Amino acid sequence: MEITHYQLLITHKNVAKRTTYKPQKKLTFIDIVKGNFLNRDEVKAHYKYFLLLFVLMMAMIYTNHLVDQKIKIVNVLKEETEEYKSRNAYAQSKLIKVKMESELGKEVAQDSLMTLENHPHKLLIKLDSTDAKAK
Repeated sequence: MEITHYQLLITHKNVAKRTTYKPQKKLTFIDIVKGNFLNRDEVKAHYKYFLLLFVLMMAMIYTNHLVDQKIKIVNVLKEETEEYKSRNAYAQSKLIKVKMESELGKEVAQDSLMTLENHPHKLLIKLDSTDAKAK
């Protein structure tokens, strides 16, 4: 098989097309903001890695969102437990008072004392100023 001059010329052009080096302009901040960096040959060659990075970043954002939701739920539950603890302490103090009253009632019944139906009256005695001088 002989390679003709025409075939050699076509092969040379195809190789030249593949291996030509295009100097790319310097990447600027404006290019990054506009997204022009995505059109560069390096990005096109490694798009799978950029896609993987994008998926990983989205997964991180989603898990962060889930963690924030869980933290909010935990804070609400902590507030509820504090409220229930204070209710429990109040109920226990009332229970202790009731127990003390019942124990006191038993001891009074043993001594054959009865509870008063009418509360006692307080008597105030005033001394006249004349009586105080005489003494």
